[in-house]
Amino acid sequence: MQLTRRSLLTRSAVLGCSLAASPLLTPVTFAAAPWDTRLVVIILRGGMDALDVVQPYGDPHYAGLRQSLSGGPAAGAADLDGFYALHPGLAPLLPLWRAGELGFVQAVSTPYRDRRSHFDGQDLLEAGTAGLGQAEGGWLNRLLQQMPGVEARTAFAIGQERMLILEGSAPVSQWAPGAGLLMSPQAERLAGLLMEDDPLFHAALNEALELTRQDMALGGEDGEDGGEGDSAEAGEDMMASMMTAPKGKAHSEVAAYAAQQLRGDSRIAAFSINGWDTHFRQAGALKGALGRLAETILALQSGLGPEIWGKTAVAAVTEFGRTARENGTGGTDHGTGGAMLLAGGAVRGGRVLGRWPGLAEADLYDRRDLMPTADVRGQLAWLLHGLTGAGKSGLETDVFPGLAMGRDPGLLL
Repeated sequence: MQLTRRSLLTRSAVLGCSLAASPLLTPVTFAAAPWDTRLVVIILRGGMDALDVVQPYGDPHYAGLRQSLSGGPAAGAADLDGFYALHPGLAPLLPLWRAGELGFVQAVSTPYRDRRSHFDGQDLLEAGTAGLGQAEGGWLNRLLQQMPGVEARTAFAIGQERMLILEGSAPVSQWAPGAGLLMSPQAERLAGLLMEDDPLFHAALNEALELTRQDMALGGEDGEDGGEGDSAEAGEDMMASMMTAPKGKAHSEVAAYAAQQLRGDSRIAAFSINGWDTHFRQAGALKGALGRLAETILALQSGLGPEIWGKTAVAAVTEFGRTARENGTGGTDHGTGGAMLLAGGAVRGGRVLGRWPGLAEADLYDRRDLMPTADVRGQLAWLLHGLTGAGKSGLETDVFPGLAMGRDPGLLL
């Protein structure tokens, strides 16, 4: 039976687990590799509203679709190019825009259409396929399988939420910082003696203890533990946790740890940030989510330092966009076309890329959503090609099966 995010959550609920048990809520996965550039992939879970983040105020139909959410420079957004404006929540990233280290691709999506389910949309985004169940694991793991020189311990995950993007035959270890393996020195010694005849378990114990010590150094022990209820309530809580905003500075801890690893032998980090499902009172919810994203990117920049940041690309992607029209509660509903954020010293920023489809009713997908004009997998494939040297043939047939990459969009320097 194929394990899906939905079935995983259901089984976890039966065990009485909760995503809230981890202060970081979501995992970050690292991979060491022979190339020298760095890639950070951030999954924005919940469906980020492209039309509010990168506001097409120059489109004549924009204001009429967004009565209370209408943006642009007149509403405090920063003008980017005379047509698009940047949501004030990302204002801390404007120095990166001016330095050419921040950019966007508008009107992109996966091949997912019509059903608009978070779980299916996220699974398809992380699988990198045109349909569910068309390939095993996630596209970053399939990339690792193709690259020479990737060592046995190439990747590990921090957090408790599943990251399909790095599942597959390339080995990945996983660790939840909020559930540190706290043991007395006597208990550590006893456990070591019990496991010393089993190399696999002995190595796993040593790895877990070391990762716990690293996590404690980052302050991960200060996270809150989630309570347990009956299985049905736990399942509902876990599903809600995937979409709702994390508390505290978990995102900053994730970014700091990612930067620490990427300064060494690691080359790829992947993690997720929740809180993008803005059905209700989007103005406040999106501002908070964008603030966390901005803090995450700036923490990566600071933690990596100028030299490593200069050869890093950060790609933030979401499972789908949101409706072009504002709904009756000051929010937006699940849509189709979305936006991709790019940051880092390796990106050719200062631009909003993508073919703009227009916002007239006839131009909308299903007369309700931003029409996708490009496959986000193509943008990701070109990033991988430029950063790792992966061949186009392998990217189109194995990493993103069935993809036609098309022309190079020029995302990298």
